[in-house]
Amino acid sequence: MIKYIAYCRKSTDEKEKQVLSIESQIAELKEFATKEKLQIVCFLTESRTAKTLGRPVFEEVIQKIEKGEANAILSWHPDRLARNSVDGGKIVYLLDTGKLIDLKFPTFWFDNTPQGKFMLSIAFGQSKYYVDNLSENVKRGNRQKLRKGILPNKAPYGYINEPRLRTIEVDPIKSRIVKKAFELFAEGESSIADISRFFQKFGITKYSGKMLHLDTVKRILSNKFYIGIINFGSEIYEGTHKLFLPPELFSKVQKIIKAREHPKNNKHNFTFLGLAKCSECGCSITAEVKHKCYPKTRGNVDYIYYRCTKKKTHCGQIYLREELLEQQLRAIVAKSSLPDSWAKLWLERLNKEGTEEKANSENQITKFSSEVQKIDKKLDRLLEGYLDQIVDPQIYQQKKNELVELKIKFKGKMAGISKNGSEWLGLMREFIEVAADAAKIARAKHNGEELSFFAKGLLFK
Repeated sequence: MIKYIAYCRKSTDEKEKQVLSIESQIAELKEFATKEKLQIVCFLTESRTAKTLGRPVFEEVIQKIEKGEANAILSWHPDRLARNSVDGGKIVYLLDTGKLIDLKFPTFWFDNTPQGKFMLSIAFGQSKYYVDNLSENVKRGNRQKLRKGILPNKAPYGYINEPRLRTIEVDPIKSRIVKKAFELFAEGESSIADISRFFQKFGITKYSGKMLHLDTVKRILSNKFYIGIINFGSEIYEGTHKLFLPPELFSKVQKIIKAREHPKNNKHNFTFLGLAKCSECGCSITAEVKHKCYPKTRGNVDYIYYRCTKKKTHCGQIYLREELLEQQLRAIVAKSSLPDSWAKLWLERLNKEGTEEKANSENQITKFSSEVQKIDKKLDRLLEGYLDQIVDPQIYQQKKNELVELKIKFKGKMAGISKNGSEWLGLMREFIEVAADAAKIARAKHNGEELSFFAKGLLFK
């Protein structure tokens, strides 16, 4: 007696589509089995791609055939069973050994004869060709999009995929939320967790409605897509999408992120080391952790103390708790703050200078434009060398990435000059803004790395 295993498969993880498709296949197979008077011992279903190996339910089908629990398979089409040469070969081998007697498909004729097995092998080969060709077409389409400066993936937060034009456009609502998040973080008083809560408050969350993971938020704040750079695979491309984030704001956020990162190769990351020397003997200042135990109240508590190394001679200076040192540094930074009225006055004067400077910035723009043209020629020569197999693929990617980043940098400078005049105006404006932010840095909490960085600039000038 021929006993059939009914196998249904759908290569998607979307549950609603999966249920409808699988149910539809089951209904069709039941109707076909009734019509052909086939005995079905069980229905096995799964939602996995057949392109790659390792489908657990398919392997279960093979094991049941090998154990003799069934000796035939019923499925909608051969491509439901296999889209790769190994799984297709397993089916043909079981037919050759006689463990698999028959295959039935409502949409495909099969007879267990040399001619039938030949036609089955062709069907498996066509299925494999289909997925291989589809994969190559997708890769080709992605490369074409990247050459046009379009990201072939889901748009980052603040952008939306335009299905009609197949481009990425600015989301008029979420772009303002993302920009505000960058502005909040650039002020130096917000943590990554604060930004995640800000996103949740305004509807940028996981699908479940929960806050974005901190790593996700950090990736958003570090995503160069917001300044026109597309990272895809191991290569960098120049994006053509519209920008809603000023490059200066993005750069400021990157500096804060870098300042807050802790070195991972140090056992202890003492925030305020290297800022000063002992005023009495001139030796360096070191730091150490002291462990104290409060059995009845707080348990084990760690305190950080700073003290003179006393390596040159006897020194009478005692240790200082990190909290007290931080208070002194905040006071120094606060005193160095530029009053808002002064900052406003200087910025107004700079704006006037900028208006005059714009008339004299053509030479710089011409210079940078010439550099961009040179880079374009280098990229063309590099591509020719790669296509002629003169340049190694790894070297090609490395040099291409360097040239694209340099090209985007020059274009950014050209845009900055067009907007703000010559470079010194931008540097002066940045200095005034940083000096005006000193009070905020002094008042902020949990920003020891940023405070240390700012204080270092003051103490060593």
